[in-house]
Amino acid sequence: MQFQNPEILYFLWLLIIPILVHLFQLQKYVKVPFTNVAFLQKIVQQTRKSSKLKKWLILATRMLLFSAILFAFSQPYFSDKSATINQHTYIYLDNSLSLKSKGEKGNLFQISAQEIIENANEKDRYSLITNTDFYADISYNELKNQLLNIKTSAQKVDFNEILLKIESNKIKKTNTLYKTILISDFQDNYNSNFTNVNSSFSAIKVNSSTKNNISVDSLYISNASTNSLTLNVVIKNQGETKNNIPIAIFNDNNLVSKQTFSIEENTTKNIIFDIENQPNFLGKIEVTFSDTFTFDNSFFFTIQPKEKINVLSVGKPSDFLSKIYTENEFNYANFELQKIDYNSFAKQQVIILNEVEKIPTILGNSLKDFSDKGGTVVIIPNSNSDLGSYNNFLGKVSQLSIQDKVSDSLKITNINFNHPFFKDVFSKNVSNFQYPTVKSSYSISGTSIISFENNERFLSVSKNNNSETYLFSSSLSKENSNFTNSPLVVPVFYNFGKLSFQNSKLYYYLGDENTIDVAVSLSKDEILSMQNNDENFIPAQQTYQNKVQILTSDRPQQKGFYQITRKNDTLQTVAFNNPKEESLLNYIDFSTLGNLENITIFDSIAAVFEDLNEKNEVQWLWKWFLILAIVSLLLEILILKFYKP
Repeated sequence: MQFQNPEILYFLWLLIIPILVHLFQLQKYVKVPFTNVAFLQKIVQQTRKSSKLKKWLILATRMLLFSAILFAFSQPYFSDKSATINQHTYIYLDNSLSLKSKGEKGNLFQISAQEIIENANEKDRYSLITNTDFYADISYNELKNQLLNIKTSAQKVDFNEILLKIESNKIKKTNTLYKTILISDFQDNYNSNFTNVNSSFSAIKVNSSTKNNISVDSLYISNASTNSLTLNVVIKNQGETKNNIPIAIFNDNNLVSKQTFSIEENTTKNIIFDIENQPNFLGKIEVTFSDTFTFDNSFFFTIQPKEKINVLSVGKPSDFLSKIYTENEFNYANFELQKIDYNSFAKQQVIILNEVEKIPTILGNSLKDFSDKGGTVVIIPNSNSDLGSYNNFLGKVSQLSIQDKVSDSLKITNINFNHPFFKDVFSKNVSNFQYPTVKSSYSISGTSIISFENNERFLSVSKNNNSETYLFSSSLSKENSNFTNSPLVVPVFYNFGKLSFQNSKLYYYLGDENTIDVAVSLSKDEILSMQNNDENFIPAQQTYQNKVQILTSDRPQQKGFYQITRKNDTLQTVAFNNPKEESLLNYIDFSTLGNLENITIFDSIAAVFEDLNEKNEVQWLWKWFLILAIVSLLLEILILKFYKP
């Protein structure tokens, strides 16, 4: 029991006054001598006992009367929260694409929003959290309006992030009782877990009525030629076997090809389309099938001419470089040290300093200017390098340095597979390839990408502002190393070029941190925009000497084609698709969690609000104490009137 006015109870000490009056009353009995009548003496004794009982009863009723009045004015009540504390409920409503599926009552997202409106207490305060928005400290009417206007989104979310956001917001409030409700299908797609969550919350898991889904998982091109190409569409099936499923490919709403396929239970299948190799192909894959999710039955992609990457080698000519940087993907050139065209540096994406003995000051200054504007510099030292000139240059463009020469023969054995440089290069960690060797090397600093058997660096990198500088620790000449004959040389030098300019991919996923390079030179105040028929925004971008690098994450928010524009000119078109994790029928099993004491599972939204309202309902008791006071007063009157000792 709690009290709204507990200070009134301090007056209970006044109850001692009627007790004292009763114990120390001044009335005295006078003894009068009488004749010897023994039976009268017995009657007098009984009368005195009855009189004392009556006074004790009156005292008890009066004590009960005054106590009941004091308790009534203190306003007692039963509740899980204090009557003076505010109730604030945090509601997370999952608005991911998977909530667009149908449950027993209809669309899961729409039904969930409607049930919140129907069951929420109109007197409480709320904070509404979705995958895209946070509406803090709002009233019931504001909550209702937001729920009616929220749309589903492809934005990724981790449930731990939601709970941390709620906890950080709670710290800013005082004198408030908080409750947290999570409403979701709880897809187990983003490594979500609740084992490290200390806060308590209620969870309602909404379920789709069907457990079968077919989706376009990915696509890639093979056997491309000047006139045609082979497009491979990977279809993922979850659930039972499906037969005679129509699939079609469009080019900007024009049907290009159509076929049907069958797919086994819980498998993937590669569907092949042979299509004409056209420039600026705006492709769309359509699968016609009704299942759990419909948002993943279409897939967008673009096929556009690739920008050739400009690679310049300065120093002695090397056959292996011209073989790697082929004409179909690169513009490769080589200048000997005495014949450098410094004006050509501005057009390059990569400059390789190939085994020059000494870096002249003019070359070092030109490379520094190239690096400052975002260019990639690769340094292969000479076996007789002038370390002073090398370190003087490295100090200007990076955190790298090159030290004393080591004449020991070493094997190149260790690859840093976790480094972004090797992302998507190896399908698995390779440890049994034929190790290349070097006869002599230098000790170098920087972040290791490839290292020797003694863990010394063979290739390291330093990122400085907007550019990267790569440094080998040894000469790659055939007299000093067989590295250029190993399989490792191709992905290493190929990535120097490909990472310096990110040609647009066939497609991107919404919510990912995507990088798109656009080959354009902008003036100081110019920017690039992205747009389609429904959306127009300015993405995060970095301007370099001969390209603009666009970074996308939160936007765009809808799948489809987006034009990258400069003023009114379209420079290129890119395609975005929904995250494929949203198509997976994997869900968190709460029964397997080890932290269930913090989680209360409910079967419905109505049930969780009913429980919440019952616990928070204030049951006032002052009326009962007032009735008790009246009853006590009536008892005293009855005792005084009818009880005759």
